[in-house]
Amino acid sequence: MTPERPDPAVPTATYRLQLQPEFPFSAAAAAVPYLASLGVSHLHLSPVLESVPGSTHGYDVVDHARVRDELGGEDGLRALARTAREHGLGLVVDIVPNHMAMSPRHNHALWEVLREGPKSPYARWFDIDWEAGGGQVLLPVLGGPVGGELEHLQVDGDVLRYYDHVFPLREGTAELPLPRLLDAQWYRPVWWRLARTELNYRRFFSISELIGVRVEDPEVFDATHAKILELLREGVVDGLRVDHPDGLADPDDYLARLHEATGGRWTVVEKILADGEHLPASWPVAGTTGYDALRQVDGLFTDPAGVGELLGQYRRFAAPQTDRGGQWEATVRRAAYKVLTHELVAETDRLTRVAVRLCAASPEPALRDRAPWALRTALLELLVRLEVYRPYTSGDTAAVVTEEAAAEARQAFVVPEEAGAVDVVRELLLGGYGDGPDQVEFRTRFAQTASALRAKSVEDTAFYRYVPLLSATEVGGNPGSPAVSPEDFHAFCARVQRDWPATGTVLSTHDTKRSADVRAALAVLTEVPERWADVLTEVTRGGEGVPDAQLAWAAWQTVFGLGPADAERVQEALLKHVREAGLYTSWTEQEPPYEEAVAAFVAAGPCGAPGERVAAFRTALEEHIRATMLSAALVQLTMPGVPDLYQGTETEYRALVDPDNRRPVPFPPPRPGDKGALTAAALRLRAGRPEVFGDSATYTPLSAEGPAAAHCVAFARSASVVTAVTRLSSRLAEAGGWRDTVLPLPPGRWADVLAPEREFTGHARVADVFGSSPAVLLERVGDGD
Repeated sequence: MTPERPDPAVPTATYRLQLQPEFPFSAAAAAVPYLASLGVSHLHLSPVLESVPGSTHGYDVVDHARVRDELGGEDGLRALARTAREHGLGLVVDIVPNHMAMSPRHNHALWEVLREGPKSPYARWFDIDWEAGGGQVLLPVLGGPVGGELEHLQVDGDVLRYYDHVFPLREGTAELPLPRLLDAQWYRPVWWRLARTELNYRRFFSISELIGVRVEDPEVFDATHAKILELLREGVVDGLRVDHPDGLADPDDYLARLHEATGGRWTVVEKILADGEHLPASWPVAGTTGYDALRQVDGLFTDPAGVGELLGQYRRFAAPQTDRGGQWEATVRRAAYKVLTHELVAETDRLTRVAVRLCAASPEPALRDRAPWALRTALLELLVRLEVYRPYTSGDTAAVVTEEAAAEARQAFVVPEEAGAVDVVRELLLGGYGDGPDQVEFRTRFAQTASALRAKSVEDTAFYRYVPLLSATEVGGNPGSPAVSPEDFHAFCARVQRDWPATGTVLSTHDTKRSADVRAALAVLTEVPERWADVLTEVTRGGEGVPDAQLAWAAWQTVFGLGPADAERVQEALLKHVREAGLYTSWTEQEPPYEEAVAAFVAAGPCGAPGERVAAFRTALEEHIRATMLSAALVQLTMPGVPDLYQGTETEYRALVDPDNRRPVPFPPPRPGDKGALTAAALRLRAGRPEVFGDSATYTPLSAEGPAAAHCVAFARSASVVTAVTRLSSRLAEAGGWRDTVLPLPPGRWADVLAPEREFTGHARVADVFGSSPAVLLERVGDGD
């Protein structure tokens, strides 16, 4: 008998699948029976539209009108939807409105723009500054300066070929001599290194292979969303995950248009909130994809005292290589300067050009006589001081571009009158000089540059330079203050239940730098910092072959968190680590001797004999790692919001940064007594009791009483379900265990969902509640005595 399909309006839980040629729609369909038995309500699919051939992620879209052929095409997607429906499941799909692949041979819209120029009907699709390029789009594809690459540029009929690249020729130019032919095109192939300073199209962060799309244009929105909206209307797809809304010109307007077009379908946005920042209340979405929840859950199981001790050890171990002495705020600021003056020079230049043009044409005397260098300096100094990703139309820009930041920015100028450029820029951002087209463009460019800067400087640079605790260097995290108190966690949950009850929550994603279970192991180090220091002293006593101490610290933590693994996986992750950090090598300026030293060190140390000592230490802490892993999992599954499980994480899942975390995974049935059994129990309870966890549910913190009360975190959902987990179990063991600690339960009889014969009432002894598991889910089964 086919189960009745749940209400598709709001999922009870979603399960993220990374589709790729090795795991197409048919493979996803084969996994449906297992996933349905697990208890999720919806499959969460990575992007399904046509992308660059061979793409393992799907974010490099080339055609919004077609479902990707390599995955099985539209027929395959519809077949997957039918299979899912037969098992009571719906589909949520990831969409990519901000950018497309800069691949003319596959991207028809881009091909037409390169062939016909700004008069092409597709020219409005792409965010190109034609004037800055002298009427041409710069294509940073050449291996060297054009003079040395001419012999590799070949005219072939009506196309121009350069190795695997193919470009259209402007009509009537095929017979011209090559130098003149190049000058006659609507594009200019250039040395790839010029992308840093000369690029004249908006891209995704600093990735020149992805070109920004102008979905703020209604025609572009309609064209790029028609297929997805069709799939929604026809019931193939039930909800959406919106990738990177911060790159858009106006996220507020885009989300309002999307909400109207979808009829209000459940939609979450990949919005990265800085610590303490709230999602704009006016956005017509269910909430975020869940990185804010990830930061709270991780922080709950991080010992604040141990964080301080680890930081002190890190400074001693890695000095002087630690960036600015191991200060988080200084590391971020320094990384931001580096990104603006290296990776995002083209974006900074474009923003400066808008500011110069606006000031020169303004009738406002205060805007006149502003030198381009002064405006550029003012912009740079304000951008590096933003503590959130970007300001929004619906928000208070003054709270983002603060007067305190402006005061610091003025100190970069020697002459007070020149420092007035800071006030000009800030007032333009605050709307003090009107809302004309130039002012709107300036505010838009500033916001887009700010979001790219924040992502590149924090997630892709500072997280790899500041590494006292690797589990804290996660998207949306705050490595400078990684611990979260139970009181703050409960306050967060209460606010989510009140304001965003259908928001997403996650612990692992395709973008997390380490899976939740790896981070759980690393969090335990905050409970045993002295023991960790002893282990490090033992394994690094010789000190031979260490390329730099900061990398060594990160490497030892990596193998501790991951546990036994192939050396190739660890080396790949650490090579990415040092290139992202950009201290001794980088993606664009690679230093082979240094990178070879890193590989040799990893093979001989963390992945060699000394690594066995770290593995033994991890084994000795396995009980506490398991406690953190299970507790974090249960909290995420039962806290307010809609939990999203990344593929494979229903059981223990250890993965590092992509591409390690995007490998296909098997789908074994949950094993009794492990994480899988707990996950399935929580998911099935959510599916069967939507009133307990949904919009109208309640969240009530429960406080343990007794000598170990601080180690028990508990809460009730709608007076019907209680979650109780162990916090900082190693510290708990050191202090003598639970002893006489009790947990006052809400009225009624409460049964362990995994062991229904275990019942509790009133002030239950915590030691009895947990029994053999550090994380327990209780369901109310009666009124009690």
